[in-house]
Amino acid sequence: MERTPPRIVMKFGGTSVGDLDRIRAVAKRVQAQVNAGCEVAVVVSAMSGETNKLVGFCESLSPLYDPREYDAVVATGEEVTSGLLAIALQALGVNARSWQGWQVPIRTDSAHGKARIDSIDGEGLSACMKAGQVPVIAGFQGVSPEGRVTTLGRGGSDTSAVAIAAAVKADRCDIYTDVDGVYTTDPRIVPKARKLAKITYEEMLELASVGAKVLQTRSVELAMKERVRVQVLSSFAEEAPAENGHLPGSLVVDEDEIVEQELVTGIAYSRDEAKISMRRIPDRPGIAAAIFGPLSENNINVDMIVQSTGEDGMTNMTFTTSKTDLARAMAVIEAARPDIQYGEVITDDAVVKISVVGVGMRSHAGVASTMFRTLSERGINIQVISTSEIKVSVLIPADYAELAIRALHTAYGLDAA
Repeated sequence: MERTPPRIVMKFGGTSVGDLDRIRAVAKRVQAQVNAGCEVAVVVSAMSGETNKLVGFCESLSPLYDPREYDAVVATGEEVTSGLLAIALQALGVNARSWQGWQVPIRTDSAHGKARIDSIDGEGLSACMKAGQVPVIAGFQGVSPEGRVTTLGRGGSDTSAVAIAAAVKADRCDIYTDVDGVYTTDPRIVPKARKLAKITYEEMLELASVGAKVLQTRSVELAMKERVRVQVLSSFAEEAPAENGHLPGSLVVDEDEIVEQELVTGIAYSRDEAKISMRRIPDRPGIAAAIFGPLSENNINVDMIVQSTGEDGMTNMTFTTSKTDLARAMAVIEAARPDIQYGEVITDDAVVKISVVGVGMRSHAGVASTMFRTLSERGINIQVISTSEIKVSVLIPADYAELAIRALHTAYGLDAA
């Protein structure tokens, strides 16, 4: 039986293709995979800083720009990179050509600036790869039902890469970035943080949703849905060989691929948090809907929620939103005051959310109590708590963020030897 060559999708972010020298370095990485006998497709972001520049052009001309024309402008950043990388590969003797989103095609809905992928026709790319050619695809973009160019929102190139990997039935999707893998926490805060050889889709999704910046949340959701194996690698480190059967980066995989589950896999944090406390609200049916309905209608996401009921028929409600949404949230709450009839509102944006994540929590008790005890021993007050099946999150004063992360990393036995 003839052995089929491995099929890999390689994705390179903006810092990886930030200038011509880096594009040449990326071309050599792609060439190495081709020379190793792999069928390769490449997805690229715009060169670092380029998208911001293009967005600035649109905003300078008109704050109320047509989102369809905005997409036509900002999508060009990735198109430039895909053409340049194809030229760099051809200069190395690698058969390559650039593809724009509409040429694949990557079909999306019509939500310009934040479109979602509906489908990808992988036949053209697959035929290209089988013929020994490397398709270099502009990430972050697609085509609407009306035939207009769309963009997928910030971080959309990761989503493009995973979707393309699913469409061409790739063995793996390699995401090259400025870190060499997924760590137990931020190594800039905890030097003893360990790089994980493997992490489950569920854990990566939770970590991404609570502040870890390694992968974009939508890309992890799609990888989990389509069961695409994703590897996170550094585009700046020397390409290391596999050790003991492990690939050099961190693999995001199905839970079945991980033999021994850690109790806690990682600790993430988010500084983009603001706390809103509403005091002396009439405790009556529908009051939560009166508060959170208008916020939802204005596309303001609410995260952690705590309600405390008094004995005088009044209640207090505390919840968090992003710092960037705080001003809008306050405007919505003020407009809804006649319906809610609250006494006062207190805000605090000097807070940070700390989250511990691990699928091992499903079968082990005591994760939350360890977290609460560890923080208490260091005099750190917990303001809000939220949990899921594999996550415990707390809101604490921002000044204690690094102390809390280091203490918890040690408490859960995550420190490298």
